[in-house]
Amino acid sequence: QVQLVESGGGLVQPGGSLRLSCAASGIAFSIYTMAWYRQAPGKQRELVATVTRGGSTNYKDSVKGRFTISRDNAKNTVYLQMTSLNSEDTAVYYCNAARSGLAGTLNYWGQGTQVTVSS
Repeated sequence: QVQLVESGGGLVQPGGSLRLSCAASGIAFSIYTMAWYRQAPGKQRELVATVTRGGSTNYKDSVKGRFTISRDNAKNTVYLQMTSLNSEDTAVYYCNAARSGLAGTLNYWGQGTQVTVSS
């Protein structure tokens, strides 16, 4: 059974920092592209950051220079370090694991963790 379990969300003041974690089980973690998405109230889910199996990263423009995605294949965990947070970052953050193969694309999601940026 595949599980992606996010943690680390919470309430933080503007300008503050948080680190999200996503622990994966039931998949060959090291061969998956891992990503963080977020969904704010009334908005569509959007891609925030990705890290490939090779360690290449990509970011949404509005978080470049503030967020850092990383992975620890030994711990089957992906992280999102978030700094200089502002109210626009308030959302539910979701972990995603994706892999394309001959059988098609495998896509798994976590349950989400709430991040609220407010004074």
